[in-house]
Amino acid sequence: MNAPAASTAIGIGIGILDADGAEAAIPALAEILRDSVANGASVGFMHWNGAADYERFWRDVAAGVASGQIILFAARNAEGIVGTAQLHLAAKPNQPHRAEIAKVLVHSRARRQGIGEALMRRAEAVARDKGRDLLVLDTDENGAARRLYNRLGWTELGTIPRFALMPDGADCGSTFFYKSLA
Repeated sequence: MNAPAASTAIGIGIGILDADGAEAAIPALAEILRDSVANGASVGFMHWNGAADYERFWRDVAAGVASGQIILFAARNAEGIVGTAQLHLAAKPNQPHRAEIAKVLVHSRARRQGIGEALMRRAEAVARDKGRDLLVLDTDENGAARRLYNRLGWTELGTIPRFALMPDGADCGSTFFYKSLA
């Protein structure tokens, strides 16, 4: 069963998908990932990756949801799922206070509407509810998400050059952030 969606002022519902919901959403989530890569996002995939790669990724995420290690958020509007984010709960015994934000993605047709911010705010709230008061993430050093995280009060730690590649094969530095919710 999926958790109820939190409504936002922008007419977007931010819900939490359970394992069955994540499996059912794979086509929409794969399309968001495909669109992000096609638009140049450095999110772990290259321009030559295809639908099977994206679907396999989301099946693995659904397995993480089923195991309780990942909380998967979906942003929906009248068109369906247009954005997503993940909260990875640290599983190590010495890190019960920590989680990682991953794959904050918004389809290009729905960008610049505050969906990324709404996803982040919901993820932070759920992290607090789960007793996680330290969050970490990384992002493309030149991407729009970097500005979003700064605006939301995240602390920028620095950038590792050439940490990953852009979908076209160009070097991509990754900028690391943390946020204390305590």
